[in-house]
Amino acid sequence: MKLPRRHFLHLAAGAVVTLSASARVARAQGYPRRPVRMIVGFAAGGTTDIVTRLIGQWLSERLGQQFITENRPGANTIIATEAGAQAPADGYTLTIIGSGQVINESLYDRLTVKLNRDYTLVAGLNESPRVLEVHPAVPANTVPEFIAYAKANPGKLTLASFGTGSISHVAGELFKISTGTEMLHVPYRGSAPMLTDLLGGQVHAAFDVLPASIEHIRTRRLRVLATTSASRAEALPNTPALSEFLPGYETSALLGVAAPKNTPTEIVDMLNKHINEGLADPTIKARLAGLGGKPLILSPAAFSKLIADEVEKWGNVVRTAGIKPE
Repeated sequence: MKLPRRHFLHLAAGAVVTLSASARVARAQGYPRRPVRMIVGFAAGGTTDIVTRLIGQWLSERLGQQFITENRPGANTIIATEAGAQAPADGYTLTIIGSGQVINESLYDRLTVKLNRDYTLVAGLNESPRVLEVHPAVPANTVPEFIAYAKANPGKLTLASFGTGSISHVAGELFKISTGTEMLHVPYRGSAPMLTDLLGGQVHAAFDVLPASIEHIRTRRLRVLATTSASRAEALPNTPALSEFLPGYETSALLGVAAPKNTPTEIVDMLNKHINEGLADPTIKARLAGLGGKPLILSPAAFSKLIADEVEKWGNVVRTAGIKPE
């Protein structure tokens, strides 16, 4: 029987779509066939590196290939972000993205890579709150007292951060915008030197990572006023969240996994499934808690929306505060 030309073309097109879909599924079913790189924009030993190695080990055990952490620090994570976006979209190069890359999108005018444009967002990993803490010499025991003291002494209090444009910095700027206070920003090159000067009383206050400060808080060498998570942190259950005084205030450092744009959906979904299973594992949850964080379990679509929302949120803060890169 001779088919009409239009009917034949319709059937042929359907066959091509079916074969293409089958090829994608087969490719995902065979993934991974060789080691997978996980690019980290920081040196080894920090929170991002530790979390990456934790989930990398989990994926290695579950998928039968090595997921290798590749540290590529420099240029405020821009080097790593560009390298990851330029890799083949085959699932064998993943990039760890976080709040630093989110803030960079507004901080730098000439970025060649945008997260939601040049990446496929795969899965969340971890979220960690900051703590608002002061040197004991500051006459404030609560957030309202601190705000009142800052307003009574405009420009006289110093608010430290671990770098211009860091999550510590923009968290402080959001606090100043939200409260109408004026404080002098003092940037450092990392949490450790900032903490040293805060303990010594050279600066008055800071938004720091919880693990770095927790022992100083417990020994009362520093006074914690609040955490920046949406609700109270498990490690400091008696410490209020800033949102209890400033409704809607929430700043957590985020980490997640991204792949180059157009990575096959089947591979993305497979990675998301195994990563989320790892984040639900009690051992990994305990390790994240020890780092002051908690699992960020999201679908690819939900993670993409979260990143888009964060880009908009911090872009507004960067522009309002007039933050410029050093």
